[in-house]
Amino acid sequence: MDDAAQTGGDGGDAGLEAIFRRLIGATGPISVAHYMAEANAHYYNRADPFGATGDFITAPEISQMFGEMIGLWLADQWQRAGKPALCHYVEFGPGRGTLVSDALRAAEQFGFRPRVHLIEGSSRLRQMQQTLIPQATWHDGLDSVPREGPLLIVANEFLDALPVRQVVRAEQGWRERVVVHNGERFLPVAGARPMDSAVPAVHADSPVGTILETCPAASGMAFEIATRLKAQSGTALFIDYGYNTADTGPHTGSTLQAVRAHQKVDPFADPGLADLTALVDFAQLKQIALAGDVDWLGPVGQGEWLMALGIAERAATLARTQPSQAQALMDALDRLVSPEQMGTLFKVMAYRGPGWPKGEGFGG
Repeated sequence: MDDAAQTGGDGGDAGLEAIFRRLIGATGPISVAHYMAEANAHYYNRADPFGATGDFITAPEISQMFGEMIGLWLADQWQRAGKPALCHYVEFGPGRGTLVSDALRAAEQFGFRPRVHLIEGSSRLRQMQQTLIPQATWHDGLDSVPREGPLLIVANEFLDALPVRQVVRAEQGWRERVVVHNGERFLPVAGARPMDSAVPAVHADSPVGTILETCPAASGMAFEIATRLKAQSGTALFIDYGYNTADTGPHTGSTLQAVRAHQKVDPFADPGLADLTALVDFAQLKQIALAGDVDWLGPVGQGEWLMALGIAERAATLARTQPSQAQALMDALDRLVSPEQMGTLFKVMAYRGPGWPKGEGFGG
């Protein structure tokens, strides 16, 4: 998330902490992936985490311009694809519904009125989304979204919240990283299960203490999206903070982090009271596109992408019509596109199905 960061807590959620302690006591350590999945599921069902009074602020909450740019990008795609009559907007993890609301409002100016499908696991957030997007249909996953008509899919800051699997190089070899409780707190340690066969050859002889991280849940979701786009056509936008090993080379180390009240906190303190995230591997998303036989675009920096779509011109227009908000608009623009803010760390990648037009903003 934007306010990525980490401090101690105040004891955590007693219910979830007690569940974890009983589970570990009865069956042994749990994987980092298990810990992250359960903690985030609990977290997103307990309160509204967004905004200045919550724990973090995502791009749609920073400015309406972000959602508008996505809406215009999708409308342009739809127009150049021949304006198919039956078309589905699908968003993963739509938060409060701010992005979809802003995107659809901007897209409607060009006649783009898709059927709306929101994939949301939190009953609390679904209630908030219904207020803004009452015409939407809610789903637990992509499998129940209609299989006729192109899909226009948006996943903004969604993949980073999916559980990561970690392995660590111990003295005896590679082991899965697991979570234990030492009587006072939860701790990540090397487990007993050998994992040498799962480690790529390039990392096999890494020094003791090296951590490798993958996200099977993100890979599975991306492959499902690629498969659906291959069958139905359409496009998918992935916007998240992460890295591209095609540029940086092999990546090692844990990227797991937690944020609470806009401050970084210990991911293994107070389970269920902080948002847990990990960096997205965009090179892996490219490999999944190849495996799913769909084209891909990017990744490019969020700032570069938004500027190519005309966000600076949109900010100037809004500033002229709302002069009292001019400085706030310029501050929001800077936060979204500046390399020192979200512009470089956050990246944009697109998948596109057969015959679907190339999206703007990716160069070339």
